[in-house]
Amino acid sequence: MSPPHIDRPTAVSTPPPRGFATLAGRIARRLLAVCAVLTIVAAPLHAEPLTPLRSASLPALDTPSPLIGVATLDGRTVAIARDGAWSLAPGDAAWAALPASDPASDTATIAALIGDGTRAYAISAAAADTTAVAQLRVDPHGLRLQPLPPLPAALSEARGALSADSLFVTGRDAGGAMRLFQHGLADASVAWSALAIWPGAAAPRALAVQTRSLFVVVADPQGGADRLLRWSAEHGWRQAGAVPGQVLAGSGRALGQAHVLFPVVAAGAANATPMTYQTITQAWAPLPGAQLPGAPQANPQRAGAQLTAAWPDGLLWTQPSADGRRTLFTTAQVQANKLLLHWLDWLVIVVYLAGMIGIGLYFYLREKRNSTANFFVGGRSIPFWAAGVSLYAANTSSISFIAIPAKAFESNWQYLTNNLIAVLGLIFVAIWIVPLLRRLDLMSVFSYLETRFHPAIRMLASALCILTQIGSRMSVILFLPALAIATITGISVFWSVLLMGGFTIVYTAMGGMKAVIWTDFVQVIVKMGGAVFAIGFIVWQLHGGFGEFLAIARAEDKMHLFDFSFDMTKATVWGFVFLVLFDVVLTFPKDQVLMQRTLSTKSDREAGRSIWAFAAIMIPGGFVFYMIGTALFVYYKAHPERMNPLLPIDATFPLFIAAELPVGVTGLIIAGIFAAAMATLSGIMNSVATLISVDFYEKLAKRGTAKRSVFVAELTTVAVGLVGIGAALLLSRFDIHSLFDVSIELAGLLGGGFAGAYTLGMFTRRANSPGVAIGIGASIVLTLAIWSFRLVHPYFYLAISILLCIVIGYLASLLFPPPTRSLDGLTIYRDKAAAIAAAPASP
Repeated sequence: MSPPHIDRPTAVSTPPPRGFATLAGRIARRLLAVCAVLTIVAAPLHAEPLTPLRSASLPALDTPSPLIGVATLDGRTVAIARDGAWSLAPGDAAWAALPASDPASDTATIAALIGDGTRAYAISAAAADTTAVAQLRVDPHGLRLQPLPPLPAALSEARGALSADSLFVTGRDAGGAMRLFQHGLADASVAWSALAIWPGAAAPRALAVQTRSLFVVVADPQGGADRLLRWSAEHGWRQAGAVPGQVLAGSGRALGQAHVLFPVVAAGAANATPMTYQTITQAWAPLPGAQLPGAPQANPQRAGAQLTAAWPDGLLWTQPSADGRRTLFTTAQVQANKLLLHWLDWLVIVVYLAGMIGIGLYFYLREKRNSTANFFVGGRSIPFWAAGVSLYAANTSSISFIAIPAKAFESNWQYLTNNLIAVLGLIFVAIWIVPLLRRLDLMSVFSYLETRFHPAIRMLASALCILTQIGSRMSVILFLPALAIATITGISVFWSVLLMGGFTIVYTAMGGMKAVIWTDFVQVIVKMGGAVFAIGFIVWQLHGGFGEFLAIARAEDKMHLFDFSFDMTKATVWGFVFLVLFDVVLTFPKDQVLMQRTLSTKSDREAGRSIWAFAAIMIPGGFVFYMIGTALFVYYKAHPERMNPLLPIDATFPLFIAAELPVGVTGLIIAGIFAAAMATLSGIMNSVATLISVDFYEKLAKRGTAKRSVFVAELTTVAVGLVGIGAALLLSRFDIHSLFDVSIELAGLLGGGFAGAYTLGMFTRRANSPGVAIGIGASIVLTLAIWSFRLVHPYFYLAISILLCIVIGYLASLLFPPPTRSLDGLTIYRDKAAAIAAAPASP
């Protein structure tokens, strides 16, 4: 019995475009040659500081009362003394007195304030044996203190630090011992928890919270430079290096996602210089433009002492006037200089974008638009090597070009383990899975689920796939390069998203799958050329060359690859094996974006060879992107002053591109960022358009034709692109620590529910449509429950969701009758009846 043919298109004999591969290679080579010439004639333009400080003065406070604390609450500055409180709104010429809203909000007992520039908490001596902590608020009636649970022990000399979700308070108990407590801010009623005190238990000069860690500055007993200690829930207390001087007491504050700002008094200096500590590279850098008067103090909570407080993107500090009757206020705010592109960079970018539109126009004019096979699967005429390169291009989006270097900069090469293990999984896919599906002449991979199970399963899985591609991939892939472009050019994220999304919509809607694959071919050359150049440029900048690069990377354990621990809260080797087993080996067909490229090849054998080509490129390509992150770490450890503390970690590579590379080459690598994003975006748009047209329009339309299906696909491509643009703009409104982690998390929550259906279909004969439907629904619900309780690392979500679908779907299938239709050609097994019929008769 021959295998069923699903969605078989009209036979098409369109050969691959003659000489087009040569033309595409020539375009890429000329673009690289132009940039090589520009590199020779141009030099990096980084003479001026990237982040100077801008100083400003606030109105003086006319009161002889010594201040206890200063804080900024939602743009309003609040100053507190024992006999009163005052506020200063932006633009006001004088301070206004703040009465207490109720007796519990009296300022007489306040000993210190803890703030982060938007919120503030007061520490008060409520009684002889009690230390109270309360959130500071300003309402129309005056100052209000909203109490938190009291500290477990009464503390003297108390101070603290504030993060987005936790409050830390330290001080001396009644016996003189240092104590440290933590309180989660998500639930104000939860009690404080005690933490281990830092080594030595010396009184701290300053505290700050950054990168999920608490940083404590302690004085050197011999009067030398201060020491910096770091605590995290994972590692406990560790040494974080020496401070280049002495820190002003009570002055630390977090900046951005990975910097802490401290005023530091160098040996022999009279004033303090604002300096940033980079929590990843552990390097210090001065911020030019402002200095703070004074020297380190033993007790900044002493009334009348010089005070410092968090200010938006900077610091605020106080000092008494010459006559002692007023308090003066000065602010210093970090200014991020925009790094505008040179006209040569724009020229390279324009040439690249014009080339992409040209390829789309070429196929639009050349191809007949009345064939769904031409638009969706390139007439099944794509060479295996082009399909393999396109598979790699689709798999290495802007997440690879921006977020992976940022992840390697922040941590190590641990996530590269996934690439290495995935190659083994792709070998199985090339031998068993792809030939099976290629023989069915599919255009939508979900057509298989209809033949194996039921049309409703096909439409449900297709709808979930569409949601996954738009929600977890398009939004992140569009936003990441938009962030890079905004960092480099000063163009807003809004316009960057529109620019990139618009160009991709145009050439994808015009050229269909052939335009997608051949633009991918050019884009891989452009982005990999730019990535390799960036690594070489960094190594060339180092005095010790590659030897220095390797020594620093090894000393800091930045090339650590394998984690064999069994900790489910980390990304370990076992987690990657688990993920690859379910996401690649068993359920590779769920990815319409990748499968559509293999379905575009000429034969079953060519389809398998395209997977081999993809696997051959994946490992060296992965090393390149992780190497960029390590190179960035080495460079910024040596040049911490070249970082912008206000930018997110994901903007590290874009910052380097804009600030350090020669003009012209900057344009090339921006084109590479475009290429990384547009290659994946075009594939998603075309694939989602295919699903909507084939799985929904052709199934539901009563009088649909091939020509009308292509027209619907073109309109759908535009619509999908616009929805993706909207999702990216929505994502830009959130402060996200790592978009790489977000993309993994969203893919696990949205993409695993239907993926297990392929395993049940191809590897079992007993699974049936009611059982699979139950498995899909149950896996989604249970994975959301696991996510809500944060039980495991997000990297496990996808594999767990797939496993739940397989187990629950199979067990549920046992409650219903087995399939009665022939499964010949739909599983990895031969149909029993067909095998008996084909067997030779006994003599």
